[in-house]
Amino acid sequence: MSLRFLNPLRWRRPFLLSVLLLMLVIWFGFIDTYSVRTRILLNNEKEELVRETERLQEETAEFQQKMEALESDPGLLEQMAREEYGMRKPGETIYRVQE
Repeated sequence: MSLRFLNPLRWRRPFLLSVLLLMLVIWFGFIDTYSVRTRILLNNEKEELVRETERLQEETAEFQQKMEALESDPGLLEQMAREEYGMRKPGETIYRVQE
């Protein structure tokens, strides 16, 4: 039989170091406040919010263009008021045709 296994310090020290290292990996990977898992989740949420911000900025730019077009063209403003809001001029009768 080998003497290496008979000496408890020879096999106990590497085993304890391995257990300690495993505990540290588990702690920093999953339990800690700034764990790897938390960082990944926060990074994914950040990317999603950046995409939503870009989409909303594009939508805002489109609305800004529509608003400028309505301010510069009174005919377009009147057309929009008639079609979307059902407005009419005084004395005018509106006939709706159903298709």
